[in-house]
Amino acid sequence: MSESTTLPLPLAELPESLHRFADPKAPGPARLMAAKGLVPVKGGDLVTLMVQLAADPDANIAAAADATLTGLPESVLRAAAEAALPGAVLEALARKFVGREELMEALVMNHRTPDAAIIVVARSASDHLCEVIATNQQRLLNEPVIVEALYKNRNMRMSTADRLIELCARNGVELTGIPAFAEHVAAIAGQLIPEPTDEPLPGDLIFQEALAADADDPDAIVREVDAARDEQTEKLADKFKPLSFQIKAMTKAEKLRLACVGDAAARALLVRDTNKGIAMAAMTSPKMTEKEATNIACSREIGEDILRYIGSRRQWLQSYELKMALIFNPKTPVGISMRFVPHLRVNDLRTLAKSRSVSQPLKTLSRQRIETLDKAGRS
Repeated sequence: MSESTTLPLPLAELPESLHRFADPKAPGPARLMAAKGLVPVKGGDLVTLMVQLAADPDANIAAAADATLTGLPESVLRAAAEAALPGAVLEALARKFVGREELMEALVMNHRTPDAAIIVVARSASDHLCEVIATNQQRLLNEPVIVEALYKNRNMRMSTADRLIELCARNGVELTGIPAFAEHVAAIAGQLIPEPTDEPLPGDLIFQEALAADADDPDAIVREVDAARDEQTEKLADKFKPLSFQIKAMTKAEKLRLACVGDAAARALLVRDTNKGIAMAAMTSPKMTEKEATNIACSREIGEDILRYIGSRRQWLQSYELKMALIFNPKTPVGISMRFVPHLRVNDLRTLAKSRSVSQPLKTLSRQRIETLDKAGRS
């Protein structure tokens, strides 16, 4: 019989010594005492019992068990993390105590710990813990989502990211959770991938410096509009100039990963990269927001592929501002711009009809739309 992966576990999967305390049919007061730790149970069994009762349907029992679990000594929790406990219990420990370095390392080193728990740890693991997880190549190949979680973790070294991408590519494992996986594989093809080291390599430190210079600021690119001439220029905000220099010095693989793990300032720069693969990696980052997309859609420095991609994203196209940005950007493919003209308000249609920067078909369509609305208003 396969082991259950959800809590509370069936009574039959718990040690027999815990049945009388964990049995849902036991009297409520007795189960509440057990949840408070007032029972003759120790070590891994105590941790298992508290995890089980913390998932109890009775809110009072669940809260008491959770408080007891939280208050257990580190030595007791660590011993449990190293023990052959049910996988669901080990996963619960990972979710509750993620961030406690020594405890998480014990869980990672335990072959009984389920992949779901390793994924939880990998998402926010420290540099050291990322390296520990990355050494178990067989587990990584069996569950590629762990590699994806590590790749998206800003704490993992760039050299380790390259090594894991190469490992998966060599073994025919595709990382579908990393949009630029194929681009990254191509970027490191033929390169000498460094072996794991105790200390970060110089390139790892440089990559971390770029992350430190980054910020979640969608307005990293400052736009200045000359309304009289219907033209606009863009410039980089002064505080992001160091980041710009760091990005220019990066390899293609480093830029691709920064597009994934960086913040809005890095994406604003990378989406303007002359390499289409890097630009698209920034645009398709899971962290890309509607506000960023709107700012990008306004830019005349953006490639047509990027604007076409923005114009295909239904969740963003609910934004009137984004549709306006696409329509008024002369670099947007005409077929996309014309789809959104019927959505414009009359005042914006009149502005579009007079604009000197958009194509003639757009102007003609906007005038036709104005006439249609005027006739409808008079009827």
